[in-house]
Amino acid sequence: MEEYIMTIDEGTTSARAVLFNKDSEIIAMCSKEFAQYYPQPGWVEQDPKEIWLTTKEVINKVVADSGIDPKQIKAAGITNQRETVVVYDKNTGEPVYNAIGWADRRTAPYCDELKAAGKEQMFIDKTGLLIDGYFSGTEIKWILDNVPGAREKAEAGELYFSNIDGWIMYKLTEGKCHLTDYSNASRTQLFNIHTLEWDDDMLELFNIPKSMCPTVLPSSGHFCTIERKDFFGGVAVPITGCIGDQQSATFGQCCFEPGMCKMTYGTAGCMLMNIGEKPIPSKNNLLLTIGWGLDGKVEYIYEGTVYNAGSSIQWLRDEMDMIDSTPDSEYYAAKSKLPRGYVYVVPAFSGLGAPWYDSYARATIFGMHRGANKYDVIKAMLDSLGYQTRDIANAMAKDAGAPIKLLRIDGGAANNNIVAQFVADILGADAERPVSVETTAAGAAYLAGLAVGFWKDKEEILACRKIDRLFHPEMPEEEREELYAGWVNCVESLMVWSKKAKQ
Repeated sequence: MEEYIMTIDEGTTSARAVLFNKDSEIIAMCSKEFAQYYPQPGWVEQDPKEIWLTTKEVINKVVADSGIDPKQIKAAGITNQRETVVVYDKNTGEPVYNAIGWADRRTAPYCDELKAAGKEQMFIDKTGLLIDGYFSGTEIKWILDNVPGAREKAEAGELYFSNIDGWIMYKLTEGKCHLTDYSNASRTQLFNIHTLEWDDDMLELFNIPKSMCPTVLPSSGHFCTIERKDFFGGVAVPITGCIGDQQSATFGQCCFEPGMCKMTYGTAGCMLMNIGEKPIPSKNNLLLTIGWGLDGKVEYIYEGTVYNAGSSIQWLRDEMDMIDSTPDSEYYAAKSKLPRGYVYVVPAFSGLGAPWYDSYARATIFGMHRGANKYDVIKAMLDSLGYQTRDIANAMAKDAGAPIKLLRIDGGAANNNIVAQFVADILGADAERPVSVETTAAGAAYLAGLAVGFWKDKEEILACRKIDRLFHPEMPEEEREELYAGWVNCVESLMVWSKKAKQ
């Protein structure tokens, strides 16, 4: 019988189950959205139980829809929205609070206190991260400090924390496993990326008991085994891959060599560059984090994240009713008659990410006049993905000591030709789009497959890679630089406003 690898893909807004064959082709995929909750301005929460039930549904449905025998599933990999964290009773699995999402801004004032206390260098030295509420550590602390009885239970050794990967493995094994991988651990602010251990100083700073921390393993290898009658008819399926979604997309894009980089346009936009086995801190406001652990080695990456990429197009659809579906944005943007440079949209709905890092900034439209219409706003919103990519690319080029000549792009918005072409134009570099933009799911599948010999090595995986289109820059350099200068002016103006809002 032909064998397959399954990826359990825990995204920000949906859970998916994907089946891959040996040629890296998707033979079946099932997806279902789960709710987002916004109890206060700047707060973003999810229901861990709903995530679990949604995951359970898509896993079973993809097997049923594909018609395969569960015995054909060689192994499974997990990839997940990072930073989003769940704190739960280790014995009952009952969450003490909703999952706090990576886009949540409630801990921004506490982060300001840490910066004022001169703690930033400690964060950089130990974790490779900057002080920001984006990461799990401040969110865990908030739950322990604000949920009645939580700190007492944590200090009594009764609570676990997990990012979504660990939460799903706990549920899949009916509470037998409390695990994560290097890539996810490196996003908590609690893990030392040099010693590969939970850091006592960081745990003490946040007042988080070490007993809450999951066991950390390399990204490829045996994690646990699913042996439940309500999955796969009771057939045992090992989980042999686990990796955070952005690192997974980097591996899925076959960025196996130092200097290779990709940009994923998902809910957020994340650019990552493979820098090899030496963890050299960024000097340009990028994150230094773990890419993956494989074959006894740990590879590191530079990362820059913008908080609103695909979510900004969803805003046009859901809140503004400017489009009926996200793919419509390409059609309507093409109807814009206004030249670029008149209208800019800075989609800082959750603040500004790399390299600006302003938690108090908010989305703003610049340059509107009486003749501007919704088509111009839609095009400006699509262009914002390119400008934000350029922001990060500039910082990466400085750290790497060389300009980026090729950027591999993926995620839903990468299918938009206006976005893809503008990315190439504003960077002055080629943008390469693969046939399948499901690279996040592919990365976890590759790591799981390598662990069980489904794929022999990286070369075999690379041979399966198929390119859809290469976008070459067509914009004159003078126009490129003028447009980008306009964008920077808008961002800097917004940051002046955000300083007042902070006060």
